[in-house]
Amino acid sequence: YNYLGHTGLKVSEICLGTMTFGASDNYGIPTCDEETSFKLMDRYRELGGNFLDTADVYGPYNSEKIVGSWIKKNDVRKEMIIATKGRFETGFGPNDGGLSRKHIIEAVESSLSNLQTDYIDLYQVHLWDAGAPLRETLMTLNDLVRIGKIRYIGCSNFSGWQLQKAIDLSKQMGLEMFASVQQQYNLLDRFSELETFQVAHHERLSILPWSPLKGGWLTGRYKKDEAPTDISESRIAHSDVTGWDITSYQYWAKNPTTWTVLDKVEQIAKQLNKSMAQVSLRWVMQRPSVGATIIGARNMQQLEDNCAAAFFTLSPEQMQELTEA
Repeated sequence: YNYLGHTGLKVSEICLGTMTFGASDNYGIPTCDEETSFKLMDRYRELGGNFLDTADVYGPYNSEKIVGSWIKKNDVRKEMIIATKGRFETGFGPNDGGLSRKHIIEAVESSLSNLQTDYIDLYQVHLWDAGAPLRETLMTLNDLVRIGKIRYIGCSNFSGWQLQKAIDLSKQMGLEMFASVQQQYNLLDRFSELETFQVAHHERLSILPWSPLKGGWLTGRYKKDEAPTDISESRIAHSDVTGWDITSYQYWAKNPTTWTVLDKVEQIAKQLNKSMAQVSLRWVMQRPSVGATIIGARNMQQLEDNCAAAFFTLSPEQMQELTEA
């Protein structure tokens, strides 16, 4: 377990993301129904995990309810750390989204109801809102911490200047500070290293990487100049009247660096007798200031494979090879 940023809260180094819980495909067929979601959370807990990440819009709009039902059924509220998010539109009204005082309070109340709990361990603003005064947002979050509806606060998808501005204003006003920042981060997408992670490191925030496998790219699923074959599990592949064509997936398939990185991941995975997913996850987990890495799983095989990344380490030489690939 790791401390969450500058707080005394301990979270497992692998966080179970629940974005797929309750979701359906384009034909309305559930991709991860409640029964499957319950089994995944059961197994995650058995493996020692205590950190669940959701959001009011995940599912869509079903994920929080599924998490809440599972927690109530198993009576594990005290044991589990629940993180959720708010910011995006949950209705069609002019105030049904954003980071105004009105919407944040309504979103938190809705999340509490969905999760069947009277407090949220970590409440994260899902994205910067240029329309709402930052002072209003931070004061509202601070008030919710003071009255006990939120324990800690964090942010997601912030640029470096946005994160620093929020931290500086919190310090200036004596408000609760962000404990974590959730960003897309993996061996193929390291943009956040340039600024956001520098701020997080200096201000002692935990980094919570999402999409650590780049939607399946870092699992070895995709091969250069080969069409993907399993459309049911693919988040990346592109479909049109000509069929499946990996080379049509814009930047990643056409960038030679993608295949250089994948070759290096495969090489080290073979050396260690691990899967490419496990090596890719382990690299993220061992990066500076990473507090918990958010995995997503639609089935038990994916969960077991991903969680196994917690039970080995990469050597300094292997970390360097991957970092420099």
